[in-house]
Amino acid sequence: MRMPSARIAELLCWVPQGCFPERYLFMVHLYGICCGFLQNKHFNPAFVSPQMMKHAWDNYKRYAWGLNELKPISKQGHSSNLFGNIQGATIVDALDTLYIMEMKEEFKEAKDWVEKNLDFNVNAEISVFEVNIRFVGGLLSAYYLSGEEIFRKKAVELGEKLLPAFNTPTGIPWALLNIKSGIGRNWPWASGGSSILAEFGTLHLEFVHLSHLSGNPVFAEKVMNIRKVLNRLDKPEGLYPNYLNPSSGQWGQHHVSIGGLGDSFYEYLLKAWLMSDKTDEEGKKMYYDAVQAIETHLIRKSSGGLTYIAEWKGGLLEHKMGHLTCFAGGMFALGADGAPSDKTGHHIELGAEIARTCHESYDRTSMKLGPEAFRFDGGVEAIATRQNEKYYILRPEVIETYMYMWRLTHDPKYRQWAWEAVEALEKHCRVDGGYSGIRDVYNNHESHDDVQQSFFLSETLKYLYLLFSDDDILPFEHWVFNTEAHPLPILHKEDGSKEEKQK
Repeated sequence: MRMPSARIAELLCWVPQGCFPERYLFMVHLYGICCGFLQNKHFNPAFVSPQMMKHAWDNYKRYAWGLNELKPISKQGHSSNLFGNIQGATIVDALDTLYIMEMKEEFKEAKDWVEKNLDFNVNAEISVFEVNIRFVGGLLSAYYLSGEEIFRKKAVELGEKLLPAFNTPTGIPWALLNIKSGIGRNWPWASGGSSILAEFGTLHLEFVHLSHLSGNPVFAEKVMNIRKVLNRLDKPEGLYPNYLNPSSGQWGQHHVSIGGLGDSFYEYLLKAWLMSDKTDEEGKKMYYDAVQAIETHLIRKSSGGLTYIAEWKGGLLEHKMGHLTCFAGGMFALGADGAPSDKTGHHIELGAEIARTCHESYDRTSMKLGPEAFRFDGGVEAIATRQNEKYYILRPEVIETYMYMWRLTHDPKYRQWAWEAVEALEKHCRVDGGYSGIRDVYNNHESHDDVQQSFFLSETLKYLYLLFSDDDILPFEHWVFNTEAHPLPILHKEDGSKEEKQK
């Protein structure tokens, strides 16, 4: 969508106070938004993420249509072994983003592809977690938003193919599953054959909805059994280790992280309670108990005043925080309303402090994009010190937290910080063939990784759109987002009987 030339001229004649001319001209070049516009509650997001979405989508369609992801420098398809032989990850991941951005023609072509080409009858080993959050989640959201039956049908079909993953002695699912043979296994590197907390703990929202839409209780039963196993176990210091053996039902290594390997387990405890219309008291208790243990044992403040979430390894802290961990600022804020009344403000403040720390991790790089992980030791704060932690792969977690903080506080700094990220994405990640990740955000010269991740369209651009939109687009009182940013409706008691009558 192009800005009308008269509007550009109008903007060029009025430079808002506080904007340097060259910076302002660059922002006009992007989409004609600056300073005061960001604070305006009637701010029009049409100049930001839909334009970026169109660039990402059009290039995927041009160079990688029907394949999983795009290599925007090479201008060809990119496939990850996470999806086995299932194709179309970007299409399914992007469905709901296209829909809410009212990109109707693109949504229709995506729907047509799903109807004609999305095939789960493949002899391939897939990641149960990745296929669930991207494919099942994407199809469920597309159904709830559009009402198109094909999406419900495909979501349930895929859900049924994932059920053999739960065929373990404890019912804790395997990480990997051959969806033709039904044979599962775990990642060979995962602590003596363990399943991973963030993987088996991030099925709950989607599987409850699969039962809701299919009338088959087995999906919900599988994920509720996971809770039973967890509740029987002792937790070291009240914390959940990242590894659990699906055969013995015992913890593996006592490593605890709110970033990779742990992150979305905690997110789904809170969101399961919210999605149940606040009737899932078990999920609520598990979440707030876990947050208490996290605060006691993992959350620390640096000498420079930055709050961060360390990692716990057998009782010893590693003072490192991953980009993935930055989602937690939004989680703490989202959960503030359900916290004990004397803790509500504290949880909002905790979210704000994590958001500030994660913003600092962006601001302290040359490219103003955040590294994969950053440290608080050896005299550094919020900076990556290892070469293999300096990359940025178009991740959404920082923008996700900005979105939640904006919606819950309406503090304009979150829109300003998000706009800084837009500028950096456009300057450093946008290429002729789409958007690419960066190998080193501290370097002054871009070295692109040549992958346009499907989650860039599903999460990063959607969160930007929602951040710059009015709050009545996918309002929190009606929707929760899965960990891939796919919106799922809150289930009211009357919804169940209504669905059953329709079948």
